[in-house]
Amino acid sequence: MSEPALPSMRVDGQVALVTGAGRGIGKGCALALAEAGAEVIAMSRTESELNEVTDEIQTAGGSAHKLVCDVSDGAAVREQISQIERLDILVNNAGILKPSSLLDLTEDDLEAMLQINCRGAVLVAQAAVRIMKQHGSGVVINMSSTFGVNGRANNSVYSATKHFIEGFTKSTAVELAPLGIRVVAVGPTAIDTPLTHDRLNDPEIGGDLLSRIPLGRFGQISDVVGAVVFLASPAASLISGTTLMVDGGWSAQ
Repeated sequence: MSEPALPSMRVDGQVALVTGAGRGIGKGCALALAEAGAEVIAMSRTESELNEVTDEIQTAGGSAHKLVCDVSDGAAVREQISQIERLDILVNNAGILKPSSLLDLTEDDLEAMLQINCRGAVLVAQAAVRIMKQHGSGVVINMSSTFGVNGRANNSVYSATKHFIEGFTKSTAVELAPLGIRVVAVGPTAIDTPLTHDRLNDPEIGGDLLSRIPLGRFGQISDVVGAVVFLASPAASLISGTTLMVDGGWSAQ
């Protein structure tokens, strides 16, 4: 029998680390990768949320473990991730958004976004790649945003952190290719999650966001996790150094 024409989008037998896995997009990625066959290591700062995620995966017959860790704590990141024996997939998802005009931006909010969105992403990727290098393969999937390719009033620092992710993705993809490691990013638009639902249903904020999405709807978590599983799978084996936009056409304008 001839080889199948469609490359597999399964990740059976692979180990996937997902940061920010306790809720929202991160939780969705953990559940989806487990459903696609991966052994999932769910990582976040909140143990109670991780318990819910790992319980849900295990109840469905999947394999999952929790890793309680703050991505901005470099020592903890290095220590805990170094204990993982094998790692094939990293979903570098942990991040925070604190909307503010430039003039009203506080130093605390500035520091928090830089620490988690930028520094944390680098520290986690660095620790994960050290493990992937030992096996000569792996994929790092960074979480970017529509605001990683576009500007947004009252979101200047968040947008800047996602532009950082774009540059980090491209540069590390080139650097790590000789090691057999792919680096890609996913760029979601406004995604309807329990944390964003009220803002998206605000007539002023949500209405403005929706008007910028040509397909005319907000994203769902399933829209993002589909892209993540695809990029993690053999079907995306020649994709590296680029961002898959999941934004309903916003960035095309």
